[in-house]
Amino acid sequence: MNPLELVGASPEPPFEIVFAGTPVPAYPGQSIAAALQGAGIRAWRTTRVRARPRGLFCGIGVCFDCVVVVNGSATLRACLTEARPGDEVEPA
Repeated sequence: MNPLELVGASPEPPFEIVFAGTPVPAYPGQSIAAALQGAGIRAWRTTRVRARPRGLFCGIGVCFDCVVVVNGSATLRACLTEARPGDEVEPA
């Protein structure tokens, strides 16, 4: 069952963002990190030294594990950046 159905939520209609060429559904007010997690994408960048996968870690903007490039703007934290229709998101 969809979590939205469990709580009886009625969000606005979803829209799409694009992550590394793949369409990802997002809801109004949702962060990019939440949209990626909801789509099953757990890692969206790798470390410079050993290429270890990184994604959502703290979820509140304290760390920098979730940085992405959004519409050409680099080093934005996905957990703090609201998804907007048509956003082009790339690994940082």
